[in-house]
Parts: sequence; C-alpha cells; structure tokens
Amino acid sequence: MSTTVVTIDKTRPGIPMARLVRVELRKLVDTRAGFWLLVSIGIITALVVVIQQWVVAAQDMHIQYSDIAQAMATPMGIFLPVLGVMSVTSEWGQRTGLVTFTLEPRRNRVVIAKLLAGVITAIASVALALVMGVFGNLAYGGLTGHKVVWDVTTLAIGGILLSWVIGLLTGFAFGMLLMNTAAAIVLFFVYSFVLPGLLEWGYETVSWIHDIRPWIDFSDAQVPLFDATMSGKDWAQFVLSGAVWFVLPLGVGVWRLLRSEVK
Repeated sequence: MSTTVVTIDKTRPGIPMARLVRVELRKLVDTRAGFWLLVSIGIITALVVVIQQWVVAAQDMHIQYSDIAQAMATPMGIFLPVLGVMSVTSEWGQRTGLVTFTLEPRRNRVVIAKLLAGVITAIASVALALVMGVFGNLAYGGLTGHKVVWDVTTLAIGGILLSWVIGLLTGFAFGMLLMNTAAAIVLFFVYSFVLPGLLEWGYETVSWIHDIRPWIDFSDAQVPLFDATMSGKDWAQFVLSGAVWFVLPLGVGVWRLLRSEVK
C-alpha cells in the first residue's frame, strides 16, 4: 500500500500584503451582517447629528464642534468594536477559515492583514464622522444664527481618531481571544458597560481598588485623548491598562490561532 506525501513549496513568493488587505476589506462588506453594520454606522451617526441639531435649534442652545464630536462618540464607540469583532470571527462563523489558511498558510500574515483592514476601516469611519460633524456645525450656525465655533485642535482630532481606532482594535482583540462572534460581543459590552460600574463602586468603597483603578481601567485612561490633555502619567496609565485589555487578549488569541486546528 503506497502513501502519498504532500509537500509545500516554501520557496514560492507569498501573497502580497496589499492584496491580503484588499481581500480582508472585501470580506467586511461581502456578508450581509458586515455590509449592514457599516451602513448602520453611517446612518446612526448621521441621525445623532441631525437629532442634536434639532434639539439645539428648538431650545436655542449653544454648542461647539467638540460637542458634536462628543455626541458621535457613542455610536462610534459601540459599532466600531463590533466591526472589529466581526472582522475576525467571521472566518469561523462563515466557515471560511480553511480556505483562507489554505491560500495563505502563514496565519500571522492573515492576522496582520485583518488588523490593517480594520484600522483602515476605522480611519475611514472616523473621517466620515468628522465630515458629518463639520456639516452639523455649519447647520447649527445656519439654524440658530449663533457663531460657529471650531474648538477642536489638530491634536484633539488625533486623540479622537486614536481613541476610536483603539475601540475597534479592542473588539478585534476580544474576537481573536474567543473566536466566536456572540461571545466576543458580549465580552466587549461587559467590558464597556458593566466593568466601569464595578470599578467605580470599588473606587469609592475599597481602598486598594481606589489606588489601582487608574492603572487597569482602559476606558477611563482614554478620556484625556478626547480632551487632548494627556500627560506623562496619563500615558503610563494608558499603556499599562492597554496591555491588560488589548495586548494580553490579542497575544493569547494569536497564540491560539497559530496552534489550533482549522476546520
């Protein structure tokens, strides 16, 4: 009885990274879930701006561009991490992982391509949101007759961009860790909405939590990014808490992916 031995030609050039990134960008919109999630990000962000302008005009309120950006932070903070989760877990939910890793056996390159595709999508989404904010601020001046104030500096825009990209990457890390869409999304919502409340309670009642919270609360560590007020201590807290909630889950997830059997 003969046995056929299959060998892999390791001398062949790999798939160019640019092509891998383009493929991963296509995957974000090729499924109905991914397509409608991207559409929902645009529609809901636009609705937030429209509703804000309607309330401001009706009550003759005074707002600035930073207020509009802050209002858009809520939908962006929810949808971008979900997009990050789905960019990873779709391979297992749609059972396309075997095809992906057959065409590109070096799994680390696929992970990098997914990461880059997510960052590109996040940057494009943030740019779209900031443009919506520009139109919203101009609409505010036209509807109310008040002076239009552009109070967001370039440094602040960079901080907002970094914060929203980090949100997507956090979802990406949770997706890598669990490799299951529903479980990763639940984990992200617990991290975003349940954990801060527990840490706030512990901050007020338990002395040792009061001392360590700034160093483990990644969400709170990102607040100065929006205000462009990051100091040396803020950056240290940002890096350490980011290592706990982003680097560690991502590292464990990549380790699992590189060693697990793909079916």
